[in-house]
Amino acid sequence: MLKHPTLDQLSALGLHGMAKAFAELAANGEAGGLGHHEWLGLLLDREASWRQDKRFAARLRVAKLRQQASVVHNAHRIELAGESLRRTQAKQSRKA
Repeated sequence: MLKHPTLDQLSALGLHGMAKAFAELAANGEAGGLGHHEWLGLLLDREASWRQDKRFAARLRVAKLRQQASVVHNAHRIELAGESLRRTQAKQSRKA
């Protein structure tokens, strides 16, 4: 792989999408005809896409965890003996 000081700086800054795009553009023989503004535009587009994909993957992981957690719960079922107080109060209010 091509080693360039710009790749080191991009990686150090956490711009991993830009670093990957820079390496790909530098390895591409047709990229030499691109101007600086075109290179910058391509690098920025790649970084924005990389970050969006990373956020989407994180949201997807959270959604999966929530879905898994909703199946298992810590509720306990309590069986009560006797008639419901609501029913007895309803019967008394009907009589009155």
